[in-house]
Amino acid sequence: MRFLFSEVGLTFRRPRNLAMLGVLVLVPVLLGVALRAFGGPEPGDGAPGVFTQITGNGLFLTFAALSLLVQLLLPVSVAVVAGDSIAGEAGIGTLRYLLAVPVGRTRLLVVKYANAVIFCLAAVAAVASSALLTGLLLFPAGPITLLSGGTIPMAEGLLRIGLVVLYVAAGMAALAAISLAFSTLTEIAIGAIAATVVLVIVAQVLGVIPQLSGLRPYLLSSWWSGFDGVLRDPVATGEMGQGLLVFGAYIVIFGSIAWARFSGKDISG
Repeated sequence: MRFLFSEVGLTFRRPRNLAMLGVLVLVPVLLGVALRAFGGPEPGDGAPGVFTQITGNGLFLTFAALSLLVQLLLPVSVAVVAGDSIAGEAGIGTLRYLLAVPVGRTRLLVVKYANAVIFCLAAVAAVASSALLTGLLLFPAGPITLLSGGTIPMAEGLLRIGLVVLYVAAGMAALAAISLAFSTLTEIAIGAIAATVVLVIVAQVLGVIPQLSGLRPYLLSSWWSGFDGVLRDPVATGEMGQGLLVFGAYIVIFGSIAWARFSGKDISG
């Protein structure tokens, strides 16, 4: 646990990571201010349902901000932290010294991944907190009218926001497993980060091509926005459950790849 706390401390003290968190926190504020100044989209404008309801209920800003940031900025932030976890240490020559301590490669890999997961949860929670505070300050707040037409109390709406945070964090944790696997394949951190970002972009492009619709259930990015099930009554647990299964499958597959590569890797850095 001391090793994990040390890793977490280093992660959240790095100016680069703090800057990324600052950008993530700023985006919901800018979105809220823009909607307050210019008004929100109308239901017939083709915008997602959560965006059309922000000006009437500030709680919807949280759902809108997460659905927007989960497309690129959140994945990029996760890729930077997870992609740097092994390759960064190898690149600057500290990985050999870490392995000289009686820690073990498997334990080291688990700690690195746990650190990335903690960052995922912190980043998603920071976005949600910023959006929630901004929404409450700039717009009315009260019972939430769900996409299915029903209404729930504000307290239950806050609870559902918590479920969304956990769901999105799980999706980012799956991406962190991919980035960690890439990080074990190279000693250049930017290579692992770039490979993860390119993979995310390619997956999103493939997901919008009608002729390749059969691939969508297998693309990680296709499930990141599946949290809109919490805005239905009852909660659409079926689709969200499928998303969690996909996240788990990615974690197992790419976690195994990372372990297989790292456990037999010749450390030269």
